[in-house]
Amino acid sequence: MMHGSAGILAGHGDRPRVVVVGAGFGGLEAARKLAPAPVQVTVIDRHNYHLFQPLLYQVATAALSPADIAEPIRVVLRRQQNATVLLDEVIGIDKTARRVELRFGAALNYDYLVLATGSQYTYFGHDDWPRLAPGLKSIDDATLIRRRVLLAFEEAETATDPVIRQRLLTFVLVGAGPTGVEMAGALAELAHSTLSRDFRHINPRTAHILLVEAGPRVLSGFPEKLAAFARRSLERMGVEVLLDTAIEAIDTNGVVARGQRIEAANVIWCAGVEASPVAQRLGLPTGKGGRVVVAPDLSVPGHPEFFVIGDTAFVTGPTGEPLPGLAPVAKQQGQYVAELIARRVRGQPAPPPFRYRDEGALATIGRHSAIADLGWIRLTGWVAWVLWGVVHIFFLIGFRNRMAVFLNWIWAWLTYGRGARLITGDTTPLVLATKPLSRAMPENSGKARQEIDVGAVNPPP
Repeated sequence: MMHGSAGILAGHGDRPRVVVVGAGFGGLEAARKLAPAPVQVTVIDRHNYHLFQPLLYQVATAALSPADIAEPIRVVLRRQQNATVLLDEVIGIDKTARRVELRFGAALNYDYLVLATGSQYTYFGHDDWPRLAPGLKSIDDATLIRRRVLLAFEEAETATDPVIRQRLLTFVLVGAGPTGVEMAGALAELAHSTLSRDFRHINPRTAHILLVEAGPRVLSGFPEKLAAFARRSLERMGVEVLLDTAIEAIDTNGVVARGQRIEAANVIWCAGVEASPVAQRLGLPTGKGGRVVVAPDLSVPGHPEFFVIGDTAFVTGPTGEPLPGLAPVAKQQGQYVAELIARRVRGQPAPPPFRYRDEGALATIGRHSAIADLGWIRLTGWVAWVLWGVVHIFFLIGFRNRMAVFLNWIWAWLTYGRGARLITGDTTPLVLATKPLSRAMPENSGKARQEIDVGAVNPPP
């Protein structure tokens, strides 16, 4: 499909060639904003769709289907005459020759390059943990977690050993950032409300959802008052929040957290992230989290034609702190780079250095509660939840996606139902359910262990 054609497409006409690697929020925004510019744009991505990652947790908890939060890249750009889309993967960049090497297609020459390859979860050097505790960065991740979560309830329905049954109904989420908090709330709703009437031999309300955080509080990026509200909301929903609790080990039967064994059939990773490995493979200078250190105009130092944006870029704000890996940051950087390229091509003065406009942060906790930090005002509860829903629907790409998500949310709110409760793929029973339980406590160098009561929070009636 790619061989021999990519070079022709990239070299179409005599317009400057802009290659955008990655069709996430930043890359797609840059490509779209270049529509009126006299350039030829080529967008390269390993997937044929743009994914709205903030709602991935709703796919993982059966509230939405993958098609509700994804849109084919070709559909998004089909009316943009100066844009070409390639389904491929970048394996190398020759900065001197200004050429991009692809895994399948012919090499592409460029006049301007925008690298927007996003981020991935970091497991802090534990190479075996991704298999045991999947993260939530792709549709494949979300459908895997959905399958494992739903399988746990199905297996618990037929389990005769109460110890195994309780392990199947115990879910550990690692990391209490926005993803962990939203995932914990959605999982509590699924277990305590949606599934509560569907089983005959188990009570899904007895499921234990544990949110484990190594830091002193949840949602460290939010003001303390809002974070405290989020924690109280989670605990009212039956989520057990364990703070100052680092994960020390993960195996097929559960985790060890602060010296205490927690048997769990599902461990879900929602902790720290790092830049995609493509930046490291290219030998670019990196900062915290493997992000590429860029100049004030988001270009790679020494290469004014090569830009890095989104989660891949290390950019500091006015306070000197790195900008967070959020969709608004990536979108604003994509807009900035597109404007800079367009001005250069037209021979106009360059814009001032990039400056992020913080428009606030939102996080939802369940079906009618959320928090919103808008800078000038802070909201909690129902009003924040409505604002959260409006913002997320607005940023979804495609009218069909917006309508589908809106109708699904209305239906779920009225009925507590979730229409995407499909177990797809391999339905082999979870290996966790057949492994012998490990009761041995890990060595702790003689230090006293602080007990963690995994049943401290009673499930809601």
